[in-house]
Amino acid sequence: MFPHPRFPAQIRRFRRAPFVIVAAILATAGSFLAPSGAGAAPAADTGLSPEEQIVITVYKQASPGVVHITSTTLAYDFFFNVVPQQGTGSGFFVDDRGHVLTNNHVVQDAQRLEVTLADGQKVRARLIGRDPANDLAVIRVSLPREKLFPLRLGDSRQLQVGQMAIAIGNPFGLQRTVTRGVISSLGRDLRTDPSDPRSRLMRGIIQTDAAINPGNSGGPLLNSRGEVIGVNTAIFSPSGGSVGIGFAVPVATVKRYLPQLIAKGRVAHPWLGITGQSIEPELAAELRLPAKEGILLAQVFPGSPADRAGLKAGRRRVAAANRLLIVGGDILTAVDGVKLKSVDDLTGYLDTQKEVGDTVALEIVRDGRPMTLQVRLGELPDEG
Repeated sequence: MFPHPRFPAQIRRFRRAPFVIVAAILATAGSFLAPSGAGAAPAADTGLSPEEQIVITVYKQASPGVVHITSTTLAYDFFFNVVPQQGTGSGFFVDDRGHVLTNNHVVQDAQRLEVTLADGQKVRARLIGRDPANDLAVIRVSLPREKLFPLRLGDSRQLQVGQMAIAIGNPFGLQRTVTRGVISSLGRDLRTDPSDPRSRLMRGIIQTDAAINPGNSGGPLLNSRGEVIGVNTAIFSPSGGSVGIGFAVPVATVKRYLPQLIAKGRVAHPWLGITGQSIEPELAAELRLPAKEGILLAQVFPGSPADRAGLKAGRRRVAAANRLLIVGGDILTAVDGVKLKSVDDLTGYLDTQKEVGDTVALEIVRDGRPMTLQVRLGELPDEG
């Protein structure tokens, strides 16, 4: 993944590539209180602080459920010989049926998946489901139940900035490494491909300063009670190593989509089928647009819900506000009465409030006249 042109540092997800190991982040949250039933502090003769004892306890409880994932793809060298390429990441058991949760970018395009357990045993795994829109994936191994150690899923909705963050993963292939920090921020937005400003936003992302390095992708984010509150997905770094800014998919997102991933192999995200450009008041004034805010439709995908409803995209290119814009199409100003300023506002509303098959009311401005169209939402096509 290459640097986003607007960022001095690089948001890295370390997608699998020839001889480049996959990376990600780890973050977690909890409180600085000892786990329930563990007592307020360790015995005096241990020489350990309460915070140290928490990390030790969480590591002992959770690390058996964390696995090392090796993914192999086949590519061609200069002479068109088939060459296997490997990447690594992390994952963790979510049930006693052998399902392992990880990042989509850890397993994407893999022809072979291998899982290394805490005891060193290596076993083949098969892909069950992927959700590129949230960088989540599920793989499965066939093992006796006594070899499976599913982790408890917590509640990321109750997190607070400053809570303890404990990360367990496999940085640089060093299996079941633990790091500790705090929750640095909540509710971040992160693009599935930070190098592409048109890619979809993942919302509610957790930020942590727990040390994250290549190989941690897909590992669990744990609070001080040993509950998973997130899944590692990326770091912000100019060098590729940890600088104390990591990001994790919240477990609330996991809980929402995990059943679909296991049962259907994919997640059904509602889809309208348009691309567009945000309108600001200055831009509207310069172009003399009939709406000061909204989405200027640049493309309507053929056969999409928007196409079937009669939405019209622009056809003429103009340069304005140091941008190249497509004008002349509909201006989308609201959905179900909710005002819109960008395509991200639209996809955010659909992802959190609607399901595939629901009908929404789109308020548009066409040729200077306001209109309302009813649109039945489709399903977001497979992003590969």
